[in-house]
Amino acid sequence: MSEISWLKHKQVQEYPWWVRLLLRGQIKKYGTPLFPTLYWGRAPTALLIFTLFFKFFERRKSPLEPALRSLIMVRISQVNWCSFCVDMNSLFLLERANAIHKLEDLHNWQNSSHFDDKEKAALAFAEAVTRPDQSVPIDVRENIKQFFSEDEIVELTALIGYQNLSSKFNYALSIPAQGLCEFKTAPPPIRDGEPQV
Repeated sequence: MSEISWLKHKQVQEYPWWVRLLLRGQIKKYGTPLFPTLYWGRAPTALLIFTLFFKFFERRKSPLEPALRSLIMVRISQVNWCSFCVDMNSLFLLERANAIHKLEDLHNWQNSSHFDDKEKAALAFAEAVTRPDQSVPIDVRENIKQFFSEDEIVELTALIGYQNLSSKFNYALSIPAQGLCEFKTAPPPIRDGEPQV
């Protein structure tokens, strides 16, 4: 496998046994190892914690619906310019909700009729938490409380933090999309001073 990022990854056989097992599972499911795992695998304990964190959000008893989790994760990935995360989380969203119209309109969710008020509240909160230049506005805080319990808000905030970690890790290392989701979402928003991709 050729290099993916500006950093080198190890050969599969060089990782600890349990990382190799994880990579084999990815090859079986997706036909290839997932690029981020090849880099997280250089820090096996961090990969373990990262994976357990993901499993926590994916548990059956999560108070957040699977489609909502995926929707939030795609949007955060767009905001953070993580093409791998947009690709992977779009696949999850389509598997969970077959919400092609939501993927098409996600960059313009505020003005789209495809999103209900609860989804819009969660998306506004996710964007406010993700953007580093401001605190969460009071109106966004008040709105999220109309649709989510305090425990759900804490879990949503943890999910947002997790996806920010994931997408910023991948963006920093220039980890590309792998073509997992055949549907192509709208490009991420353009940050001031950054070139359009």
